[in-house]
Amino acid sequence: MTTTEYATYIAGLPRVLVGAAALFRDAEGRVLVVEPNYREGWTLPGGTVESDGGETPRQAARRETAEEIGLDVGLGPLLAVDWSHGRERPPIVAYVYDGGVLAEERFAEIRLQEEELLSWKLIGREEVLAHLPGSLGLRVLAALDVLEADGGPVELENGHPARG
Repeated sequence: MTTTEYATYIAGLPRVLVGAAALFRDAEGRVLVVEPNYREGWTLPGGTVESDGGETPRQAARRETAEEIGLDVGLGPLLAVDWSHGRERPPIVAYVYDGGVLAEERFAEIRLQEEELLSWKLIGREEVLAHLPGSLGLRVLAALDVLEADGGPVELENGHPARG
């Protein structure tokens, strides 16, 4: 296969988007969520993996967290990977990493990226589905379950456990 043939082959392959986020909690177990200005609802700090530049999902989650909320925090283990089908967009492969339990003073250091975010807050587990609808809320609950069980990462499809 020539270089041109290979490039044509690669250009014709299906596309997926890749996102990565950090799950931060406070001492009470509440989850840090942010409110974007470009769409309704809330989300976790994170964003698109810039894979064309060689960025990995873990690197993207850390970079996006530093950009969005001003906290550059080394991330813990991978908690969840979710294949999420989309309407009017390609599927998204979403990675969620453990951002850890932040001390109260770290929350005071949060500085929002005003170009993208309106606000942030901490929510309890019982509020997750109301603030993070669809597969994102299910993904966060699955990640919290992994933390409670002290287990390994969970594989999800549209927020639900993948089945063989």
